[in-house]
Amino acid sequence: MRAILIHGMGRTPAGMLILAARLRALGFRPVLFGYSATLERWAGCLTRLEHFIEKHTGADRFIIVSHSLGTVLTRAVLSKLNRKPVACFLLSPPTQACLAARTFASRRFYRLFTGEMGQLLASHQFMDSLPLPDVPTKIYAGTGGPTGLFSPFGKEPNDGVLTVKETMLPSVSVQTVPSLHTFIMNSKIVAQDIAKVTQSLSSSGADSGSRMLKRAARPGAV
Repeated sequence: MRAILIHGMGRTPAGMLILAARLRALGFRPVLFGYSATLERWAGCLTRLEHFIEKHTGADRFIIVSHSLGTVLTRAVLSKLNRKPVACFLLSPPTQACLAARTFASRRFYRLFTGEMGQLLASHQFMDSLPLPDVPTKIYAGTGGPTGLFSPFGKEPNDGVLTVKETMLPSVSVQTVPSLHTFIMNSKIVAQDIAKVTQSLSSSGADSGSRMLKRAARPGAV
């Protein structure tokens, strides 16, 4: 089965190579989509992703695994695809105009580094307009960030960029992983769980797999 891997903002496809190697060892055929938030506009990048998925999947069954800003692209592209993925796996997804994006949106370095896409992440209107996934989906949220008196997140579990609450979507299962935002894709538990869920969806049908994804979140381990 194909696995379309989409990296996050400020990264390159190289950031997904460890995950790609683990998924390949588990029987997937990964392909990596690359983009630049600094240099590309949202609409053009989305169209390019749509064509990339169509080109690299053909008649094959496939999953999409994406990280951070890549998960925003994933949610946006799903409605445009003629053939849907078996499932989507969202790693540290910003699902609302998160605190981090809103805090830095007006800063010059942030605007230069993240371009139009960085501004969209800070927009309540844009983030609230994204469609909910219409295929079986699972979220992995990091909990490796600091908490306590001197943490900008207070007591909220977080990955150093997003709180767990900022990754949630209605009716989508969330599994916590003790990782930081930047490195959650390197967690062994993520790769292993993706394979487990995909196998369940393939062997037991979409209904059984969907029930599996709706189970209560549980802590993972890297």
